[in-house]
Amino acid sequence: MVVELMSQSSFSGWFAMAGAAFALVVALAFYPWSAEADSQRVLPSSASEVTLSYSSVVKRVSPAVVNVYSKRVVQEQPMSPFFNDPFFQRFFGDRGFGIPRERVQQSLGSGVIVDASGLIVTNNHVVKGGEQFKVALADRREYEAKVVLADERTDLAVLKIDPKGEKLPTLAFKDSDTVEVGDLVLAIGNPFGVGQTVTSGIVSALARTHVGVSDYQFFIQTDAAINPGNSGGALVTTDGKLIGINSAIFSQSGGSVGIGFAIPSNMVRLVVDSARHGGHVKRPWTGAQLQPVDAQLASTLGLDRPGGALVRDVYPGGPAANAGLKAGDVIRAVDNNETEDPQAVRYRFAVKGLGGKATVRYVRDGRTLETQIALQSPPETPPADRSLIKGRNPFTGATVANMSPAIAEELGLDDLGGHGVVIMSIEEGTPADQIQFEVGDMIVEVSGSKIGSVKELKAATAGTRGQWDFTVKRGDRTFSATVGG
Repeated sequence: MVVELMSQSSFSGWFAMAGAAFALVVALAFYPWSAEADSQRVLPSSASEVTLSYSSVVKRVSPAVVNVYSKRVVQEQPMSPFFNDPFFQRFFGDRGFGIPRERVQQSLGSGVIVDASGLIVTNNHVVKGGEQFKVALADRREYEAKVVLADERTDLAVLKIDPKGEKLPTLAFKDSDTVEVGDLVLAIGNPFGVGQTVTSGIVSALARTHVGVSDYQFFIQTDAAINPGNSGGALVTTDGKLIGINSAIFSQSGGSVGIGFAIPSNMVRLVVDSARHGGHVKRPWTGAQLQPVDAQLASTLGLDRPGGALVRDVYPGGPAANAGLKAGDVIRAVDNNETEDPQAVRYRFAVKGLGGKATVRYVRDGRTLETQIALQSPPETPPADRSLIKGRNPFTGATVANMSPAIAEELGLDDLGGHGVVIMSIEEGTPADQIQFEVGDMIVEVSGSKIGSVKELKAATAGTRGQWDFTVKRGDRTFSATVGG
């Protein structure tokens, strides 16, 4: 079983063609069942007694669901049939042969108009890597679009089109915390590029946190049929309100098997508001390292059940420390919302936004306690000093920064900050890319010099060497290597 993002894209190839339809049995939910009715079983006397239609809801909401087209031009180097011949490689090395050709890569997804002025929300993976964007409305009008916010950590992006003074149809947000398992929902998008399609189903589960397609996992699960091309489309309730943005499916075939996931509207609303006010998502920072509480750990801690988020460590002077939390505490709820794992805690803090406080319920030594944690930004201490490494060394092409809580939060690292130098990004085709460094790698040592700051890394990589020795920490693993100069 695999989780798949659902933009229909030639960036990675078309998903396998597959689909599944939801069997329309929801009319039973509206029939006045009772013990007496069950015993007498009266047949319907007319078609109107058995007809159930979502047409009025669909007519109201579908105009606000759009198609999103993304494209970019890439250079392709033609390959000679002799390219793998050792004789030719001896003289020409790893160069291809022929004149580079341009090829247009295209991606298709869906989106939702959330502001009549032209703001459209979709998935980040729909627009990622794109250079030109076009939005097609349900009535076939088309507009050029630009990305005003792309947030990889939530897998959400916001586009802007110019309707030239014309008021666009929109979908209103609904509080996703009011949704319950069993609620009827409709999924609207453009699966497989066949055109706008509506499917129906129910909310199958809430707070799914092990889907693995974004840093803030707290998905609404539905059995409404969702397929490639539905990415960025709307999940709406029968009162016509937006409760989620369809993002991923759980599938072996690449098509719908009745397990789809949507990003809750409360998270979507936060990203859209950020696009309206500056174009950057700012999230509160707990200042605590958390880990899940499984059955074995719950038994060790003397808890009545598994679940919650164990505080492994707190940042001195950070929000959690100032609120009195300590290592060993187990967070069970945020603002009376149960939190079954660290992902749920992060989600609850993220959707609160900055400012004010969050009420946290936790367990310490068998006692249930409460405290309030301030919703504040992580500090950038020490200053990041972001720098692109140049020259003839293994790190050329990598942009690095001094680690801090702010940098750890930006990269989505489960880290309180610590000290050292971290890789922020890597340019394609550079030595750092070829050596296969990764974003988030901590540079520990270079040719015998301990690295504690960007300044020290620049000094250690200055000049030329016959060979370079380095040590890098990636997550919980540390590895060393040697490369030629």
